Amino acid sequence: MKPVRKLLDYIYSIKLLKPFHPVIDAVDAAFFSPSELTEVKPHILDNIDLKRYMFAVIIALMPSTIAAVVFYGWYVLAMIVVSYAAGGIVEVIFALIRKKHIEEGFFVTGIIFPLVLPPTTPLWIVAVGVAFGVFFGKEVFGGTGRNPFNPALVGRLFITIAFPTIMTTFWRVPFSDAITAATPLSIYKTSHTITPYIDLLLGQCGGSMGETFRIGIIVGGLFLLFSKVADWKISISYIGSVFVFALIGNALFPMKIAPPVFQILAGGLLYGAFFMATDPVTSPFTKAGKWIFGIACGLLTVLIRSFSGYVEGVMFSIVIMNAFTPILDHLVLSIKYRR
Repeated sequence: MKPVRKLLDYIYSIKLLKPFHPVIDAVDAAFFSPSELTEVKPHILDNIDLKRYMFAVIIALMPSTIAAVVFYGWYVLAMIVVSYAAGGIVEVIFALIRKKHIEEGFFVTGIIFPLVLPPTTPLWIVAVGVAFGVFFGKEVFGGTGRNPFNPALVGRLFITIAFPTIMTTFWRVPFSDAITAATPLSIYKTSHTITPYIDLLLGQCGGSMGETFRIGIIVGGLFLLFSKVADWKISISYIGSVFVFALIGNALFPMKIAPPVFQILAGGLLYGAFFMATDPVTSPFTKAGKWIFGIACGLLTVLIRSFSGYVEGVMFSIVIMNAFTPILDHLVLSIKYRR
């Protein structure tokens, strides 16, 4: 690694390249540990910095990513590459304008975003969606750590509204080139037919690329929870509240609200509960706020799935609750620490 260190030091010394230091810093951080040192006490050491945190999420996403490639072919990798390229360009432009480091947050957004898309999504739509999500979901608010909304969900929400036909009717059947408009949630909404649970677990049905192989999502999600990269309170309260509200709702409105186990296994609920709702930037930091956040996401998901014109409610519920995150923390702190 010494030649790489010498090469980077030489590049740093070139004055003409000073405007591009954010890009050079990103390469430097990828090969070496951060060079920043605290000058005064207290010196706090944490085993998980931002870079390790992001790579832990990427590792947790590997089962879903590998399954997507197996189910739908190499086109999945092309979508991921385009996502990283288009979103990365937006990140680099803002880093150069602000003269700050390129933030590692996009490592996760770049892979989460394509995994929430249908496997037939054109590459140019992938590029437009991720660029929109990074720009309007994060960078205009100041970048990683300041964004009120999950960038991947902002991009997904935009292309769902802008290109509804592509995002709702062009689902590929796993291990096949056949195109279908039917997903487990849409089938239930039109005919009240429940897809076999084993098919849902193994991904033998249409859906977004990263949400179909639910065994892989569960394995990756548990890895995040046990490594404490994601907070279990949000995931458990989200999934648990969906179960409770669906159980009650199905008993009262069986023709409208699907059974609880089907609600949990169908659609992107597990993916959203483990990888999106737990985003530490856009979710509450107070313990009570996390519980309220997860329960509200569960309630909204069941309501949107059952009574709206959309078959899926995970994306909308998380984005809506992202907007309420600051007020949730404020209210919890106001009650806990009264004047």
